[in-house]
Amino acid sequence: MAEILITIPEGLSERLDKALALCAPEQAALSRSRLSRLIAEGAVTGPSGPVSDGKARAESGDYVVEIGEPEALDARPEAIPLSIAYEDEDLIVVDKPAGMVVHPAPGSPSGTLVNALLAHCADSLSGIGGAARPGIVHRIDKETSGLLVVAKSDRAHQGLARQFADHSAQRRYLAIAHGMIDPADARLRGLPGLAFEPGGVLLITTLLGRHPTDRQRQAVSFRNGRHAVTRARVVETFGTPPAAMLVECRLETGRTHQIRVHMAHAGLGLVGDPVYGGNRRASARVLGAEAASAVAAFPRQALHAAELGFEHPVSGQTLAFSSPLPPDMAGLLEQLRGATR
Repeated sequence: MAEILITIPEGLSERLDKALALCAPEQAALSRSRLSRLIAEGAVTGPSGPVSDGKARAESGDYVVEIGEPEALDARPEAIPLSIAYEDEDLIVVDKPAGMVVHPAPGSPSGTLVNALLAHCADSLSGIGGAARPGIVHRIDKETSGLLVVAKSDRAHQGLARQFADHSAQRRYLAIAHGMIDPADARLRGLPGLAFEPGGVLLITTLLGRHPTDRQRQAVSFRNGRHAVTRARVVETFGTPPAAMLVECRLETGRTHQIRVHMAHAGLGLVGDPVYGGNRRASARVLGAEAASAVAAFPRQALHAAELGFEHPVSGQTLAFSSPLPPDMAGLLEQLRGATR
């Protein structure tokens, strides 16, 4: 059990949980939500005694916050090999393989990235939100490969979450998609939510929310949902006229399935995407039978988190990481290139 002293000065007219979060020592890494829970648990004592309402107006003076030992996460460590791009006492950057789920869920209780991290760095995890666990601040889909950062301490978790919330973290994805981004394409210019920026960059701006009839899917909306922005740029095309492309996608926001849904909205579904890719087939006449067959047989959405950049939430250092295309996507590209030489 540890005690943290927080002094609220005269004249700070805020609700208690917010005032405590504002005045807490930085090294304590106490978020407003964490403090709200501690207040509700009776772990905070103010100038007039124990407090129980985080929404009440703050009283000036000294507050003592009791922090218990972190609870164990309800997930078991599993010795799963990890490809680690960077690690220190506050965070870890992992190059996740396709097929690995990030967090345990009813359909995937084991074999996840969290299970692997609990085995790899459980001894160095501090309490995040009151539990000894890896801090997941962003996710990539099970069948998407590539880079993601995970917090190992509460202070890192808060700082990273803030960067992903204000969109200052940099994320660059590579995808293999059907079709072609062409600024002269009247079809693309006529679709709602699509616009072109200099350099032929396709800007997709919509709302994203749950599909009205399939709760496992996301859907584009212009009335309900969360703001979502994707920028897509052609890196390489295959076929004449182009029937497939390697495309770079940069995320301004990070919604569930965002790239997959946005590319499908533009009629440029990702190769191998069983949910949003539709029934589109690569043209054997344009690409050749062998390459078209390889596209049809690709077993997952061809999407890779290739670059990740952010400011270290503790040291302030600018960090940037890159990951090469995994063998399955690199092999598909070679087949497409061979067919169009």
